Amino acid sequence: MNAPLPEAKPPLRLLIAAPRGFCAGVDRAIEIVELALVKYGPPVYVRHEIVHNRYVVDSLKAKGAVFVEEIDEVPAGVPVIFSAHGVPKSIPADATARGLDWLDATCPLVSKVHRQAERQIEAGRHIVFIGHRGHPEVIGTLGQVPEGTITLVETAEDVAALPFTAESPLAFLTQTTLSVDDTAAVIAALQARFPQIVGPKADDICYATSNRQASVKAIAAECQLVLVIGAPNSSNSVRLVEVAERCGTRAELIQRAGDIDPAWLAGVDVLGLTAGASAPETLVREVVDRLGEFRAVAEETVVTTEEHMVFKLPRQLVD
Repeated sequence: MNAPLPEAKPPLRLLIAAPRGFCAGVDRAIEIVELALVKYGPPVYVRHEIVHNRYVVDSLKAKGAVFVEEIDEVPAGVPVIFSAHGVPKSIPADATARGLDWLDATCPLVSKVHRQAERQIEAGRHIVFIGHRGHPEVIGTLGQVPEGTITLVETAEDVAALPFTAESPLAFLTQTTLSVDDTAAVIAALQARFPQIVGPKADDICYATSNRQASVKAIAAECQLVLVIGAPNSSNSVRLVEVAERCGTRAELIQRAGDIDPAWLAGVDVLGLTAGASAPETLVREVVDRLGEFRAVAEETVVTTEEHMVFKLPRQLVD
C-alpha cells in the first residue's frame, strides 16, 4: 500500500510592510555598544535597555554588555553607555562626578527635542510635552529643563485640565515614538485652547515612527490579521498595533515566532507583518519560517517609502 500523501497546507498571502524594523537611531545605539566592547573590552555597562528588544539585549549581554537601571550600579573604572531613549541631564553629571567614562547613545532625533526644550525655556515659555508617562524618553526629556517649567499631557482630555490662560507663554514638544494621528488630535486641542502656543518647526515624531505607521496603514485594510514584532515596552511597536486596529484589522504584538498561536490563523487568508524600530530583521525571518509550518506562505513586500538615514557615531569611538 502506498503511504497517504501529506495534507496540503492551506495558502496564506503574507504582506510584509516596508519600511520595518531597525531605524538609524537603533542601528547607531547597537553599534556604539559593540564598538565600546571592542575598544574597552568587556564588561561595558549600559544604563537601561539600549533599545527595547529582548533579543537585542540578550545578544549584547552575550558579548559582555551589562545592563543596569541606575548609574550607582556601575562600578568604578568601567565605561557606561546611556540608552537610545535619552537620559535626564543629572545622569551624565553624576557619571562625570564619579569619574566614569561615558558614551551617549541617545538617538539624535531625541537629542534634537532636548535642544528644542532648552531653547523654549530660554525664550521664557512653559513647555507642554506630549508623551507617555513613565517612558524612558519622556523621563529623559523632562529632565532636560528645570522642574516646574514643563508639563506632561497624554491625551486631548488632559489639555482641558491645564491651568494656563490664553495669554500664557507656551510651547509644545512631543515624544518621538507616538501615534501620528493621536498626537495630531492633542496638538489640535492645544492650538484651539491656546492659540499663541509655539510648536516645533518640524514634526518631533521621528521619520521611522511615521514611516512604519504609514506602511501598516498601507497593508492593514487587505489583511484579516497583522502581526507586529516588538516588545510590550516599545512605544513605537505598541503604536503599530493600534494603527492596524484603527484600520479595522485585528493585530497581535509578538516578541518572537514562538508567541504565535496557530489558532490566530483560523479564517485568515491575508496576513500582514511588520516590526517595530527596535526589532532586527532576523526576527522577521523567524516569524515567516514559523508561519510556513502552518500554511503555504506566499510573501509580498509592500514598500511605501525607502529610508537612507545614517547617524554619526560619538567621537570617542571614531578617533
